[in-house]
Amino acid sequence: MRAETQNNAEAIRKSLALLAQRMDYEMAPHRLEEFNAMIEDPNLWNDPAKAQKLMRERQMLMDALGTYKLIDSGLRDNLELIELGEMEDDAEVVAEAEAAIKALVQTAREKELEALLDGEADGNDTFLEVNAGAGGTESCDWASMLARMYTRWAEKKGYKVELQSISEGEEAGIKSVAYKISGPNAYGWLKSESGVHRLVRISPYDSAARRHTSFSSVWVYPVVDDNIEIVIPQNEIRIDTYRSSGAGGQHVNTTDSAVRITHLPTNIVVTSSMKSQHQNREIAMNALKSRLYQLELDKRNAAVNAAHEAKGDAGWGNQIRSYVLQPYQMVKDLRTGVETSDTQGVLDGDVDRFMQATLAMDVATPHPITAREGDGVFTTILRMREAGVRRMPVVDNLGGLVGILTVDDLIEVFAVELGEVARIIARQAGRERKART
Repeated sequence: MRAETQNNAEAIRKSLALLAQRMDYEMAPHRLEEFNAMIEDPNLWNDPAKAQKLMRERQMLMDALGTYKLIDSGLRDNLELIELGEMEDDAEVVAEAEAAIKALVQTAREKELEALLDGEADGNDTFLEVNAGAGGTESCDWASMLARMYTRWAEKKGYKVELQSISEGEEAGIKSVAYKISGPNAYGWLKSESGVHRLVRISPYDSAARRHTSFSSVWVYPVVDDNIEIVIPQNEIRIDTYRSSGAGGQHVNTTDSAVRITHLPTNIVVTSSMKSQHQNREIAMNALKSRLYQLELDKRNAAVNAAHEAKGDAGWGNQIRSYVLQPYQMVKDLRTGVETSDTQGVLDGDVDRFMQATLAMDVATPHPITAREGDGVFTTILRMREAGVRRMPVVDNLGGLVGILTVDDLIEVFAVELGEVARIIARQAGRERKART
């Protein structure tokens, strides 16, 4: 077996170990039996919200178990094929099995990264808002392009996308739009997309065909589930109704069905513009609770809070990602340095590479560790362990995730290397003593 294949197999085994640890693999079958017993309760659907939550948790556990078994069996089957192919001198079988293992490495890495979505609200559904910024009609068109990009991404993931509110642009595009995106880890994946997105292109709305720069902001916050209680006093909110705009028929355009809720202490404003005013009140109130919950999460997490504060206005100097369509084609994330020339693929929803790189950066360390003067690498790693850091991402020169190393892995590697260095020094000292005598 080639060294590359051996390394790939070892990388898959490490990913499997992390996946097993994250879902507590030994107890997972017992938990699944408990879920199966609970869904047989005839009174389960008396509380639809609780039943849906139970079904969702059961499905997530089944998916985690299925993924683990699929990767594990794929590795074992292909290793056996390589062994048989080498015994029978069948190079074609060996090559196919090695290619399958190489592809399995990428799948294992993606699932390993997904297993790190362990934040307080990472598993929740999410709200996503897109707002046009500086640039007029061009920015409204850019906002509609971003909205399309995220809905395409969500659809590829198999997530459910529900329109919450929309404000059309005066000439083209949209001024703002809000979606509810439902699916496993929806907030965990999308939370890194909050910020200002910058577009550079030759504007189709400029008769002189000049190059324009436009900005739109994206805001992501989790849907509050039944386990999180948010109480909002009535005297802290103002509810306004107004006439909706855009598509929807005569009812939408001739009645004050849209709802705007303002939270007075924080000045947070949420809207909903569906057909029913009653439905809009409920949607807007749920959105407000989610925004307030996000605000509380930000207060607890200084790093996240700093990121949101840095977002600022949708304009120069505040962008997190740049999309250049002319004079060259390039999408670059300014936080991680990840870039690609496949601009059309990105605008069609292929944004996983950016989310993965940002997540890898975020899980590197919850508490920054500054090397002290005179500290070696080994000493710094020991300090990381003392500070509670348990894992760190390994990325390539483009910022793509290669894998996750635990701090204990690093300590073991350096301990072995230091031990070998000590033996070399001892042998050299022995030769010098022998030479002197």
